Amino acid sequence: MIRFSSPGDVAGALATLPPPDEAARAAAAARQAQLTKPPGSLGRLEEIAVFLAGWQGTARPRIERGCAVVFAGNHGVVAQGVSAFPAGVTAQMVANFAAGGAAINALAQAAGLTLAVVPLDLDTPTADFTLAPAMTEAECLAAMNAGAAAIGDADLLVLGEMGIGNSTAAAALAAASFGGDGADWAGRGTGVDDAGLARKAQAVTAALALHRHHLDTAFEILRRLGGREIAAIAGAVIAARHARVPVVLDGFICTSALAPLARFAPAIAAHCLAGHCSAESGHVRLLDRLGLAPLLRLELRLGEGSGAALAVQVIRAALAAHNRMATFAEAGVSAA
Repeated sequence: MIRFSSPGDVAGALATLPPPDEAARAAAAARQAQLTKPPGSLGRLEEIAVFLAGWQGTARPRIERGCAVVFAGNHGVVAQGVSAFPAGVTAQMVANFAAGGAAINALAQAAGLTLAVVPLDLDTPTADFTLAPAMTEAECLAAMNAGAAAIGDADLLVLGEMGIGNSTAAAALAAASFGGDGADWAGRGTGVDDAGLARKAQAVTAALALHRHHLDTAFEILRRLGGREIAAIAGAVIAARHARVPVVLDGFICTSALAPLARFAPAIAAHCLAGHCSAESGHVRLLDRLGLAPLLRLELRLGEGSGAALAVQVIRAALAAHNRMATFAEAGVSAA
């Protein structure tokens, strides 16, 4: 298992990202060409099967140990009035996950996924990043290591988050990584009104101004402007890449964890699928910057990994077609 003992380890892991297995991709593509259908007629389902083949290293990929992981953390920036809900809701929702009562519980079960929930020091929110770095170096490394440890033996990793205030952190990460200010990236999140949206934008812009001279590595962007759950997602994505485990990303907040990584390692998203494009205003632009095309567009904005879990049913359908369809030869059908 990959472990981050220093910021240098993060940079080193980003500099040594393994590529997919091109032989497995080619074999999967060759199988697609032999199946009883016109070439390309199953559209993105064909692409998904070839994608999974490359990362699982087999021409006949499967999902046998699909796992959804939801990381939870609290944010000091809620003191700036950026959320429609109080910070205590994070722990309450973690309890709801444990009791099986949340959307992600139902959607993970429907998709045939195990579900793990990882709360990260909920009694100790990050610092208000408009006044100080959100996390110390040790706190950020601990969060990233928690993410790396959570991938276990999964053959498909579905990532989600819970954290009141974290859409503000996500906007700050996107702005620091790809340019712009608070007004460019802040969205309504949990449903803030116009005044709340203005406070979010102001908080992001203030944070960018405060930290502008220190945003020179992926790790520093994460620790200064992120949150524990977002840093954990970043750690999980890096660890999954080195283990060649394909990842399904959820919405804006989950995807924002890749933004600082992509600034310094543009290939970081190559083992990721975007489960959906959320209703959060910055998500479509963030996906475009990462070169990811969402599988679903259903106006979701819940988080929790809900959209990513829902997309797994499409991924399973892609693999069912890939693995169970007959070839022209097997079916005795003329290929031309």
